[in-house]
Amino acid sequence: MRAQVATALYKAGAFVARRLPRSVATNAPKVLAYPLALIMKNKRLMVRRHMRRALGSTATKGVLRVATRRAFESYLRYWIESFRLPSQTTHELSDGIQVPDYRHVEEGLRKGKGVILALPHLGGWEWAGFWIAAVKKLPITVVVEPIEPPQLFEWFARFRRELGMTVVPLGPAAGAEIAAALKRNEVVCLLSDRDISGGGVKVPFFGELTTLPGGPALMALRTGAPILPTAVYFAAGESHIGVVRPPLDVSRVGSVREDVKRITENLAQELEVLISAEPSQWHLFQPNWPSDSNQGTQ
Repeated sequence: MRAQVATALYKAGAFVARRLPRSVATNAPKVLAYPLALIMKNKRLMVRRHMRRALGSTATKGVLRVATRRAFESYLRYWIESFRLPSQTTHELSDGIQVPDYRHVEEGLRKGKGVILALPHLGGWEWAGFWIAAVKKLPITVVVEPIEPPQLFEWFARFRRELGMTVVPLGPAAGAEIAAALKRNEVVCLLSDRDISGGGVKVPFFGELTTLPGGPALMALRTGAPILPTAVYFAAGESHIGVVRPPLDVSRVGSVREDVKRITENLAQELEVLISAEPSQWHLFQPNWPSDSNQGTQ
């Protein structure tokens, strides 16, 4: 019963979001962010910890409070925009995003080994995925976290497939599917700022040791695909800015384990740069560092 209720709520949210007037859809996150942050106390505390990391130790309580509220606002915008994507025309999608360094993607694809876009949970990444599929007409594979209940995961997977994306659940079979997509010279999107499955690579991230997924590095070493650190930022109205950083050095210089660690450390540094540009657009509401288990005492 709970599974059916959860799925029904998301479907209802999508139905309502697609029928909101543009002005309402644009302003709703600003109105709803503050009460949502008040209700979700534990999430608010966790987000504040992450904002402190991204903004630095000198950030005042006032700055942290505003950044935390804006993180909730950004998260709401993400969901409303994502639900409205199927109703966007190709022209609206194209006009809604600027990607000045898209050449890095084109240069990578010309080498014929696919491209890995390594992203943080930041801004409007779903918009970019739909833009690549619908406007650039490129096959794109996205690896997503399995969620409970299964009916809800399947609804989200079907939603993304309707946007033109190939959806791969994170799990034992994901590596083979990613490698196959890269062999077909496709774009693969990997959210890389959270070690969801566990067993990741221990690296410094915002000045504190944690684990990040080693999958992007391992895939690059195995396939020769470049890793492009990427982020999609919300801008005014319904506009977005896509940032594609130059490819990481994924050459083999040591053992596989040593190279995976080196590349993952470099990726962590790139993710810090991308997140620090707009910390309040970072949608990380879960524990991500060992010390986060003590967040209730902070």
